Amino acid sequence: MLTGVVLVAGAGWAVSTRLRSPADEAARRAAPAASLVTAAVERRRLVSTVVLSGTLEYGSPLPIGLAGVVGGTAELQRATRAPHQGKLREGAVLMEVNGRPVFALRGRVPMHRTIAPGGRGDDVEQLQRALRRLGYSAPSTGVFDRATIAAVTKFYAKKGYQAQQPTLTDRQTYDTLRKSVQTAEETLATEKRTLDQGRDVLPLKVRLTNAKADLAAARAALKEAESRRLTPADEAELAAADTAVRAAEERLLEAEQALDAARNPPAQAPTGDPTGTPAPSAPTPEATAGTRLLELRVDNARAGLSAARQARDLALEEAGEARKSRLEELRKAVRTAKEAVVTAQQALRQARRLSPTRLKVAGAGKDVAAAKGLLAEYARTYGVSVPPGEIVFLPKLPARVQKVSVKPGQRVEDEVATVTSSSFMVTGSVEAAESELLRTGMDATIELDTGRSHPATLTAIGDKARMPGAEQPADGAQPVLLTPSSAKGLRAGVAVTARVTVGATEEPVLVVPVTAVITSADGRARVRVEYATDKTKDVEVRTGLTADGNVEVTGALKEGERVVVSGA
Repeated sequence: MLTGVVLVAGAGWAVSTRLRSPADEAARRAAPAASLVTAAVERRRLVSTVVLSGTLEYGSPLPIGLAGVVGGTAELQRATRAPHQGKLREGAVLMEVNGRPVFALRGRVPMHRTIAPGGRGDDVEQLQRALRRLGYSAPSTGVFDRATIAAVTKFYAKKGYQAQQPTLTDRQTYDTLRKSVQTAEETLATEKRTLDQGRDVLPLKVRLTNAKADLAAARAALKEAESRRLTPADEAELAAADTAVRAAEERLLEAEQALDAARNPPAQAPTGDPTGTPAPSAPTPEATAGTRLLELRVDNARAGLSAARQARDLALEEAGEARKSRLEELRKAVRTAKEAVVTAQQALRQARRLSPTRLKVAGAGKDVAAAKGLLAEYARTYGVSVPPGEIVFLPKLPARVQKVSVKPGQRVEDEVATVTSSSFMVTGSVEAAESELLRTGMDATIELDTGRSHPATLTAIGDKARMPGAEQPADGAQPVLLTPSSAKGLRAGVAVTARVTVGATEEPVLVVPVTAVITSADGRARVRVEYATDKTKDVEVRTGLTADGNVEVTGALKEGERVVVSGA
């Protein structure tokens, strides 16, 4: 019985401990006393990033098409060899159309016309630069001249093709124009011959011919007279005067010698004085008379020499005057002959103008000029040319053929392929508000699903970052383009996460949660610092960089202090 009583008592006590009154239950379920929610003030480096998701692809995709026909004809264009995916170098054959090559060259001016002989422009100069880079000696004139044509011909031959020659239609057109010139010239010659054979023109032609012959003879006579100083008659007269001068000189010399001999007779043997001193001799009367006669002869000889010399000078002077008169008469004859030629030419031209055949000759002359003009204009562009579809200029080479849009046998109409650069890029989009924080050149990080990260750079924002053919981002988002610093370990088509650093502190700074900062009515920021349990004080702060829900603050704060995040 005692045991039973104890058991009943124990069971009652156990039951009583588990039973609660409604008041006790309400008190138990009531909320605890209100308290402040706080967070510690930390010191660390703050980095603000914009996160976006994107796809890793090769950069700068560019759809390409042909600028015109290949082969220089407008016949149906079919691909006989399609482009191949992979690396594309400058000067390589991108594809073949109708068996003709399509080359890839570097340049920013698009191919837009047939480059024909004589053509000039930026596209021609761009082609010349590409040929020089490939090792062909092309000039840099911007004119498609013979030297450039030679370089193009060698370039095609090196690739196993022949440069575009004039087509059959071009050759036929050139031959037709050439024959037109020949026919027009023959017609003109016939009409001129008919005009020249007219009765009113033939006498005038004879007169013109005779006038020209007289002019030629007058010029020849004048030339001969100018080349000779003296005429034969003048030369004979001058020679006779020279003979007379020499004879007078000889007579003077003989008279002087005789006078000298008379004045200085030879010495005689000494006589009279036994001492040997010669006795002075007195001149005889005969000697004096002979000396006077010899002196007279000398004077006469000198007068004769002077007269002979004067006669020679006079003959020479007369010959000069005669030459001047003769030259003047010959020049006058030349002028008269020229006037006669001019008069005959004017008479002939006037007769031809008045001739009924004149209009036919004039018309034939105009036909010749027109035919020659058409032939010259066509010949300027006749020869080796570069059709617009046989070259594709790309901004950068080497490049990669990423997508092929045409197959062998298909018609070539629009795009033939899409090329990209050899470097990678990441395309994505961000909200409009976040795009305002981004600037080109900002540092970024690309995170792969393998956990590895690669440095990158923000390359473009907005329309500049939109890829050809890409859809417009929804809800006003802005496209973003990132470029990895290195392609090592990357592959195209992989989804990645990119973080663009929009701001960072250079050193660790004090940070608090953004919700801890309160802006008062005067515009100043402050935080509530808990200095005891449920007791706070306001501390004025200045805010800085915001990142990941935290904000940089400066003021009377210390690391480790707790600031109120939300009230009780």
